[in-house]
Amino acid sequence: MEMKSKQLLILYATQTGNALDVAERVAREADRRACRVLIRSIDEYDASSLPAVDTVIFVVSTTGQGDTPDSMKGFWRFLLQRNLGNHWLEGVHYAVFGLGDSGYQKYNFVAKKLDKRLSDLGATAVIERGLGDDQHPSGYEAALDPWMSSLWSGLNEIKPDFFPEGPDFLVPIEELIGQPKFQVTYHNIDNMDSQLSTTTDFKYLQMQIGRARSMSSGKVPHEKSKPDAFLKMVKNLPLTKASHEKDVRHFEFEFVSQVIQYEVGDILEVLPSQNSAAVDSFIQRCNLDPESFITVHPREMENHLLDNSLTALDVPIKLRTFVELTMDVASASPRRYFFEVMSFFATAEHEKERLQYFASPEGRDDLYQYNQKERRTVLEVLEDFPSVQMPFEWLVQLVPPLKNRAFSISSSPLAHPNQVHLTVDVVSWTTPFKRKRWGLCSTWLASLVPEERIYIPVWFHKGLLPPPPPSLPLVLIGPGTGCAPFRGFVEERAVQSQSSTVAPTLFFFGCRNKHNDFLYNDLWLSHSQNDGVLSEAKGGGFYTAFSRDQPQKVYVQHKMQEQSQRIWNLLGEGAAIYVAGSSTKMPSDVMVALEEIISKESGAPRESATRWLRSLEKAGKYHVEAWS
Repeated sequence: MEMKSKQLLILYATQTGNALDVAERVAREADRRACRVLIRSIDEYDASSLPAVDTVIFVVSTTGQGDTPDSMKGFWRFLLQRNLGNHWLEGVHYAVFGLGDSGYQKYNFVAKKLDKRLSDLGATAVIERGLGDDQHPSGYEAALDPWMSSLWSGLNEIKPDFFPEGPDFLVPIEELIGQPKFQVTYHNIDNMDSQLSTTTDFKYLQMQIGRARSMSSGKVPHEKSKPDAFLKMVKNLPLTKASHEKDVRHFEFEFVSQVIQYEVGDILEVLPSQNSAAVDSFIQRCNLDPESFITVHPREMENHLLDNSLTALDVPIKLRTFVELTMDVASASPRRYFFEVMSFFATAEHEKERLQYFASPEGRDDLYQYNQKERRTVLEVLEDFPSVQMPFEWLVQLVPPLKNRAFSISSSPLAHPNQVHLTVDVVSWTTPFKRKRWGLCSTWLASLVPEERIYIPVWFHKGLLPPPPPSLPLVLIGPGTGCAPFRGFVEERAVQSQSSTVAPTLFFFGCRNKHNDFLYNDLWLSHSQNDGVLSEAKGGGFYTAFSRDQPQKVYVQHKMQEQSQRIWNLLGEGAAIYVAGSSTKMPSDVMVALEEIISKESGAPRESATRWLRSLEKAGKYHVEAWS
């Protein structure tokens, strides 16, 4: 027992990187207290070893509609085994910090159910679970700071030997900065690219992207570095009126590399292109040589000697290409640790003081206002603190990784062979200080001209909306761009109906105005008439809610109430419910409407209706895909 009490285990489950960021922060704060730490991604840890651990800290995010991150699924399945018993973790101490968004119905669901399961298995909580909320004015850090303070106090009470120097001992931050996690090696090469000159353009681009992203600090285990395919845009059509406040586009793409077989309901991930001038400005600001050839490795691999048997991904790459393909320099905001490390490299005293204040608990709210609320970019932050010259290794570690953007595919491969369609809201907003901001990927896609033949790197994934068999009746609810996957569903059923019978489909669509943002108006109306798949003659229906076209706001849930009996009848025939769109209130409002419909039409109490919907979810007949 003495041996295991000397090290604090931190396990994290992350989907976007926030949980990793928090876990590393907890680990650094433990280091400052002379507490030895082991930090691991949860999928790299053998769950059966938990009973042998003295104290474990879990940092877990909640994704989608209360889902565990991909890296946690195996671990969670193990914990749910019935044979573990309620004494399995007796003697193990734990703490849980969750990351979520209270705009979602199942806010921080993963942290809550993990906390309960650990307790049920006999483990003892050191402190109450902490729940970070993206909706809080200071983000998840508003809950993290007080939770960490309680954590150290609670740990010191039960395990003072974690802190050999005493509870009040703190190593100065400067002494802990140490070395960055990544090592950059520079190579003397005349022209690395000449060896690839015989390959086709997209093959060369695929190799470049694979090389760069395999070396990136944002590389996620099990994630493919190389794109699945390349697309070229063939159509870029506005779906909203020019006078409307939103700009929603319909994009059509064709495969220029191998054709990937996808299904309706699948997700397309796009690697956006960064602004070339911004990349150049970043390189110039950091005094980097864009033409130099580099390889990047985690520092624990620094003894790995480069030799003649390099793999394709070990091949050096131009520094500018690496920055352009892996480091988000002009879109994402840096994290708090970026400011902490910057303070170490600031030579101007007033800059150092301001950066140290930003990195402190006292400066948390001011940092949130300066950084996250204003969506300050890495380039802007570096320009605001001109005395800071950070080594490239630190920049590789701390600049947010350039992430793929995920979109619901809005086409059916049966209706559009060799093509992929997207329905994209071109994101723009104004910050509290009246600075105009644009979404990186949507703005880039909207700027593309089909004739330019730009190769777009993409990855295909399964989403949360499984493709329904033709015999399954459907109730679809997709307001706004939530209609995107259902465009594919309806087109697929239209093709299938030409050769066989398809089950009825009810579709509820909503937007603000009939004349401004009624997306795919003609398509839905054509399928709802002349025996189309949405026509009443085929047992279907198409219903619209235009929220701003009358004094009283009307939403999809109101239209569902109007069609209460039709929905109930279709559910009686075994229908599945699919919901897609904004994550704010819509999914929960739709759930409440369905509970009321089931209760009203069946005559059963509301609690029974709630249980009935839960059983529908467990049976795989209630699917939600929502985004913020």
